[in-house]
Amino acid sequence: MAHFSNGGIGASAPSSPAKVRMPNGAGLQKDVREGVISRPDPPEEAETPPSGPPSLRSLSSALPQLPEKDSKWILRLVEASAKGFAIGAGLKGGLALFSVLVRLRSRRSVKFSSRTSGWRSLLAGLIAGPSMLLTGPKTQHTSLAIYILMRATVLASRCGIKSQRFGGVCKPLTWSHGDVFLMCLASSQILSAYILKQDSLPSSYKSFLNKHGGKDALILQGVSEIASNMPFSNLEGIEKYYKSIGVHVKLDPNMKVPCSIVHDNQSCAGHFIKFLFQEYGRAVPVYLPVYLVPALIVHRQGLLKMHYKILGKSLLGTARSSLFLSVYCASAWAWTCLLFRILQRCNIPMVAMGTFPTGLALLIEKKSRRIEISLYCLARAIESFSTCLADAGLLPQASKLKRADVVVFSLATAIIMHCYAQEREVFRSKYLNVLDWVFGVPTSSDDEDRKKS
Repeated sequence: MAHFSNGGIGASAPSSPAKVRMPNGAGLQKDVREGVISRPDPPEEAETPPSGPPSLRSLSSALPQLPEKDSKWILRLVEASAKGFAIGAGLKGGLALFSVLVRLRSRRSVKFSSRTSGWRSLLAGLIAGPSMLLTGPKTQHTSLAIYILMRATVLASRCGIKSQRFGGVCKPLTWSHGDVFLMCLASSQILSAYILKQDSLPSSYKSFLNKHGGKDALILQGVSEIASNMPFSNLEGIEKYYKSIGVHVKLDPNMKVPCSIVHDNQSCAGHFIKFLFQEYGRAVPVYLPVYLVPALIVHRQGLLKMHYKILGKSLLGTARSSLFLSVYCASAWAWTCLLFRILQRCNIPMVAMGTFPTGLALLIEKKSRRIEISLYCLARAIESFSTCLADAGLLPQASKLKRADVVVFSLATAIIMHCYAQEREVFRSKYLNVLDWVFGVPTSSDDEDRKKS
């Protein structure tokens, strides 16, 4: 569902007996036989040290004895900052290194520089891609890499639309509602995985779906079993769950559609309306900081003069995005129930078809936000789909490539750097300004100041 996962820190170590300098060699064996040195008791199971780079482990040990919750978010903040710095430094360093090499070479040959101007930024992006390894040799960033690749694909498609050679091929990409279509495709995979195979989803995203999906794990298990044509394993558990929330329902083990499992004795339409209001209450806390924090930081100066206008826009954006997420989640169950009722059956292809039109809820969002949300969800969907194929044995080579995220990230950065150097107009202004700031490119105002001085 659309929108963006450390062990205990600061825990005291178990007490241990005083350290004794042990004799070596034969003397040690003699002392043990004579009982001078007693055999040590089996060591207690030690706590697993927190994972991550050594610098982060030393930081976790250096933190004061804070509550576990506070120390976790502090460490996550530092870890995220370190990862961002490492990737940014790698991008900048790769480009700078290659630029220096090209400049040294260009002093000898001006023609060489003109020949390489079309592809050296592409190579610089490839060189900078492995900077992702600086975040840790065992830390996978598949979701991030796929998302960056999706962003690079959008840039490449814009370049293709502009070109005379590929303009006709890329013309379908100019469809104004292509972002909604991508959202429908992503929803079909994400929501099907949420019901049928949650192991294919990242843990953080899975917890987000479980929260806003609004259904207990027993209910999802029942729907998955009937869709997979498997016998029910825990219908009594589902009945007990509904009884615990004050609903008495008797489930038929020979049912053909899982509507009674999903919404007990309610009608499909009644469940949609009730779920819509419940989900809206869960969605508002998600989007409130998304709109208010930028208003307080980015527009902090304007708040003194136009505080009603800025805060009003933020609250309106929060209400609109919350409505989108509410309709998205509620319609996911409504569309599947409708399809099951019409065809009087439930199977895996029908789950995929029933969740496809859920992406139409994206029409509620602002046009400028639709592509961002659809690309984010599409990246999650591709990762989940690839995991499903690998688990089914259809991607045997994927398991041998242990750092596929680095390969994907390198390809994405190569495309982005090429577009940044050769086709700057395909970037949106806010992204272009960020890249100019990262790479130290002077703005137009800086150039004017230099000319005046």
